[in-house]
Amino acid sequence: MATTNTSFFDKEDMSKYCVTFPPRVNSVGIFINEKTDKFYVMDYALPRLELEILLIFVFGQAFHFILRRAETPIFVSHMIAGLIVGEVMSLMIPNNDGSNMMKSSEDNTIVMGSMAAFGYSFYMFLNGVKMNLSLIKKAGATSIIGGALTVLIPLLILVFFNTFNVLSFHSSQSFFVASTYCLTSFPVIADLLRHLKIINTELGRLALSTAIVGDLLSLFLFIVNALIKIGLAGHNPLEALASEIISVVSFIVVVVLVFRPAVYWIVRNTPVGRPVKEIYVYFVILTLMATTFLTKEFGQFLLFGPFILGLVIPNGPPLGSALEEKLEPMISGMFLPLFVASTTTRIMPLRSGNLDTSNIGELLKKELVFLAVFASKFVVSAGYSLYSKMPKYDALALACIMSTKGIVELGWYGFLSDGKLMDLNLYMLLVFLIMGIAILVPILVRILYNPKRKYAGYQKRSIMNSILNSELSIVACIHVPNNVNAIVNLLDVASPSKDSPISINVLHLVKLSAQSSPVFITHQLDRQALSSNQNSYSGNVILSFKQFQQNHYDGVSLNVFTAISPDDMMDEDICTLALDKHASFIILPFHRRWYINGSIESDDHTIMALNWSVFERAPCFVGVLVDRGHIRRPTSTKSTENILMAFLGGVDDREALTFANRMAQDSRVKLTVLYIHTSTHNYVENLGSWERLLDFEVLKSVKDNVHVDYVEKEVNDGHVTATLLREMVNDYQLVIVGRRFGVDCPQTSGLKEWSEFPELGILGDLLASRDLHSMSSILVVQQQITSENMR
Repeated sequence: MATTNTSFFDKEDMSKYCVTFPPRVNSVGIFINEKTDKFYVMDYALPRLELEILLIFVFGQAFHFILRRAETPIFVSHMIAGLIVGEVMSLMIPNNDGSNMMKSSEDNTIVMGSMAAFGYSFYMFLNGVKMNLSLIKKAGATSIIGGALTVLIPLLILVFFNTFNVLSFHSSQSFFVASTYCLTSFPVIADLLRHLKIINTELGRLALSTAIVGDLLSLFLFIVNALIKIGLAGHNPLEALASEIISVVSFIVVVVLVFRPAVYWIVRNTPVGRPVKEIYVYFVILTLMATTFLTKEFGQFLLFGPFILGLVIPNGPPLGSALEEKLEPMISGMFLPLFVASTTTRIMPLRSGNLDTSNIGELLKKELVFLAVFASKFVVSAGYSLYSKMPKYDALALACIMSTKGIVELGWYGFLSDGKLMDLNLYMLLVFLIMGIAILVPILVRILYNPKRKYAGYQKRSIMNSILNSELSIVACIHVPNNVNAIVNLLDVASPSKDSPISINVLHLVKLSAQSSPVFITHQLDRQALSSNQNSYSGNVILSFKQFQQNHYDGVSLNVFTAISPDDMMDEDICTLALDKHASFIILPFHRRWYINGSIESDDHTIMALNWSVFERAPCFVGVLVDRGHIRRPTSTKSTENILMAFLGGVDDREALTFANRMAQDSRVKLTVLYIHTSTHNYVENLGSWERLLDFEVLKSVKDNVHVDYVEKEVNDGHVTATLLREMVNDYQLVIVGRRFGVDCPQTSGLKEWSEFPELGILGDLLASRDLHSMSSILVVQQQITSENMR
């Protein structure tokens, strides 16, 4: 079949297009026979696309490996990869007639851009699904006013520049492009906070509530601006404007009155705890594709439809999380990197001669204006935050966050460039400004804001430093239902009473799914019935602990909370709650669970990483409970609970012994203290004299207690200690040890090399390992790390 080039003109913009018939898609291969195929392999669309995708991912990951050390978001690496790939591909495409290089490169950009636009529409849809509109109801005056000011003030400054000819944009289209730089994007800010792992901090929550106000105001202004622009472009402006308004309002009405009831019907008809049916997920995806098509057909901005459609879908399970599970890996892993790279592959001004050097002065003026808009957003946000009595460094960090730019803005400018609303010079300027801001902002925020500072207090919060028999405030963490019985039984053995009360703050930790914003729920326990939200997330947890409170009505006060946040940031919720409630003790479940016969039920390394983080920053003493199902409160005066406390010395062991001693106040709890020490000479060498005196003082109180069995054993190496514990532990339901992380002593020498659970310390690891064949539960305790000894 002959190959021809057909030229034609579009009557509206009089641009010339060249189309090759038939289209060259599949190559015959690298080893070309010139007699049968006169085309080079890179003349074909599919090989070009495959090579471009390969290079984007290779260069993107290579640059991210380098830049991630500076907290640079991964999309910056993909932007750099796009610049390089654009140059590489243009050099590999043949240049037969002097212009074919640019022509073929533009064709390649169109193919890649089509895939990228498809993925970006899905990305905006998912961001709409994840956006929690209830944040607007919870937002305070600071968030609402701050969010509005960071959009309106820069926009007014831009209007001032244009009105008084400080900068002339020459056309309403150019001013429209410039005004988009004043807007705020909630997905970009949420991604930045998640990247910096501060999304569930106080600053992160304030930034999210401020951003959602700014984003919705930005969306409104963007739509109004676009409608006016489209209306004025027609032959009859008023008629065109009315037509555009009707189409937008009609779309919103259909989405709210038809699609929204349909998705809520799907949610209501999905049983609690069960996944949504696949057919419903596909129905939503097909609706999304139809919405994208109709939005474009009615002349609206491509991303308007998918984003509005996502907003009406309830986030979280069952439907929101099902959509995220289906779409997120494909969008974030495949299409989004291609989209980001495609925004820079089209930039080839220096080599191709597309850079218009005659208007460098005008371009520099525009750059100064954009920098002025960025500075105004920063100053307004920081100024209002300082006016609201926010700490200086937190206010500056918030201002940096609110001024950031990212993937959403890249999408805006990419589509505006495709619509001929900006030339290559302006597009290049905006893209490089976004890249610079994205590199700078994370570094500044990390310097200005450190959420760990508030935990490094000099006031020690521990049982040892509390008044005897005063109320013990505890934060008990729950991941799965099996954790409830284990922690309830431990608290039961702790013997709460009127004379020795405890305050329990139960924190149910739920992984954030299909939501951009973390949620912290305070459950109202005095209500007769649980709300649907409470019942969905923490109903069984609440009922179990309320029953425990009723069994100890005179000795237990109870608060229950639910934290829905990313699993690698849950430590912030735990430590913040402990700080706010002045807790002295945090109880964490161990990451491994066993069946009653000793076989492993589950092993969650996410929980292990969480426990590590809490150990490092907790504002009080911490205990990890390794549950094997044998902790039971004695049900009669004749039955007893046997507890062993293995004491080697040091701050962690003293804290553990003090807690064990508190348990022993109940006559039905039989406590045995095993003091493992070396000879006096070695002991003095390995332990400071002051520490040794503190150990002797704590042990003295145990020796004088007739209700506690006190046993001393002298050992000189870890092998003897392991043998001793192996012989004793199965006689006890619970064994308590200090963590003693990083402490070397003769009693544990040689055991560290065989460590399986290093976060538990040497003795905790030994007792939790499968080699010991123990059926006892273990509580590993670490005293609070203060600013004096902060790791």
